[in-house]
Amino acid sequence: MIQIRRIDGDERLTTSFLVQSYAFEASPPDGGDVSESYRSFLPYQEGNRTLVVDEDGTTLAAASAIPMSQNVRGAVRPMAGIAGVATHPLARRSGHVRALMNRLLGEMRDEGCAVSVLYPFRPSFYGRFGYVSLPRARTARFAPSGLARLMGADLRGDVKWRRAADAYDDHRALTLRLLEDRHGFAVYPDFRALAMRDANDLWVVTAHLDGEVVGALPYRILGHAGDLTGGPLLSTGPQGRALLLRFLAHHTDQVTRVVLHVPHDETPELWATDFEVETVAPVAIPHSSAPMARVLSVEALEGCAVGSGRAVVEVVDDPFIAGTYLLDGSDGVLSVARSDAAPDAVLTAAGLSALVYGVLDATELPIRGFGTVPREAEASLRSLFAPARPYVFVEF
Repeated sequence: MIQIRRIDGDERLTTSFLVQSYAFEASPPDGGDVSESYRSFLPYQEGNRTLVVDEDGTTLAAASAIPMSQNVRGAVRPMAGIAGVATHPLARRSGHVRALMNRLLGEMRDEGCAVSVLYPFRPSFYGRFGYVSLPRARTARFAPSGLARLMGADLRGDVKWRRAADAYDDHRALTLRLLEDRHGFAVYPDFRALAMRDANDLWVVTAHLDGEVVGALPYRILGHAGDLTGGPLLSTGPQGRALLLRFLAHHTDQVTRVVLHVPHDETPELWATDFEVETVAPVAIPHSSAPMARVLSVEALEGCAVGSGRAVVEVVDDPFIAGTYLLDGSDGVLSVARSDAAPDAVLTAAGLSALVYGVLDATELPIRGFGTVPREAEASLRSLFAPARPYVFVEF
């Protein structure tokens, strides 16, 4: 008999981790059916919600939700971070993942999650579940000598250089501060974030100004005259970023190249004069996709910062948010009420999610197949949901 059930603890080693290890790791693994990386990561799974499709003791598919937090237009909301979606090689294309996703998203919504984010193996697949693509973080590659002028710059503040375990509290404090400030920024719960501290396999440089952490960069060096790789490079502003970049400049005679993950709105080409840098945001299926997000509860978005628009929107063809809503931003914050009025626009879940996250304009939604937006409704929706550039932070 085929059933969907929730699993916990060590049972993951003989169920969900089996299909995940096969899907995402080199195989066959040494020393057993599950790779060592999955075994060592078991303690950081305890707060996840993991569901499996089981047939007479055989795991056919698995999916997990990490209870995270995300800034959505200035309001921090509970978020379901979907991960570990995998299917047994002999059970693929049988609808198991669809059943799992619908159950998992429904349970997370019922527990208060307003939104959900994931990294897809194929965006079009998750588009069927109401997800829409968000900007991808960038990678900057440059020689540290290009930042040499910063070594003589008069900068306020200082930096601390430590192993990850010693720097963890400062790094965590900065991410929690940025969670309050940056649209799209998301953080792991404590039980998952501790993996960085416990692994202790990274250097972390932190920037400090007036007693506050204003920048942080985890990294590792791959060898003498090799690469210094790290990121995400996080800062509260130019001062923190400059302190971190000056630290990198001091590696000119040690490493040949610096490779950093940076937020999508960073402009490395402006970090210095005559600075040679390659900045890319490669997207490739299935291993290097941009993140995707969706709204799980429209009512839970109340309080987000929006413009002064007002519109009645009907959401169709979705098991979680289908219905008609009056969206009102008259006070500068979003209010949501169910409505019996005729809708000004009809949207899919992906269409509404695109507006909420600010990644598509109202005029683009019909072009993308995300709904019907009459011209007279475009201005109201644009006023409500101005374009925005969400940054989904992913801890190193």
